[in-house]
Amino acid sequence: MKTGILGGTFDPVHLGHLILAQEIKEKLGLERVIFVPAYRAPHKGTNGLLPARHRLNMLKLAVRGNPFFSVSDIELRRRGISYTIDTVNAFGRRYPGDELFFIAGSDLVPDLKTWKEYRSLIKAVTFVVAGRPGYPAPGKMVPGVTSVRIRTVNISAAEIRTRRKNGLQVRYFLPEAVYRYIVTNRLYI
Repeated sequence: MKTGILGGTFDPVHLGHLILAQEIKEKLGLERVIFVPAYRAPHKGTNGLLPARHRLNMLKLAVRGNPFFSVSDIELRRRGISYTIDTVNAFGRRYPGDELFFIAGSDLVPDLKTWKEYRSLIKAVTFVVAGRPGYPAPGKMVPGVTSVRIRTVNISAAEIRTRRKNGLQVRYFLPEAVYRYIVTNRLYI
């Protein structure tokens, strides 16, 4: 089985994440995409990060009804810094016959060589990079990385948080269920 892994803080998950997953699934013929929220990303820290339970709940709402998408809480249960190599190795053990694809935006690639055991990582999975507005085209940025051209939507979680804090509308940046969850729980205000 061809399995995609899409990691991130998902603070909050938005339409850009879902479009990225769907486009990569279709272009590479993936049979499933697993969203993996980080407990704590090594390059981001925890300052202002929404509690894990909210990020997990929003992800579950975002993928509900899509038989090809699921959510794993593996990094949340592990706690601490979420290193991609540890997650990829765990999925390799959990799905030993699967071909694994790690999906990332081009904004992460310039720092890829600083990731824990990055050489082992790009050998363990097909490391797939998709373009992101405002960042260089994926091209051949790092050896061993596959770039895929997808439609891009210029939405970021940081922009959504800022808009909420400033009292601006975010409804059309998010799946409806995630938007309702944010409003109901008074998040990002």
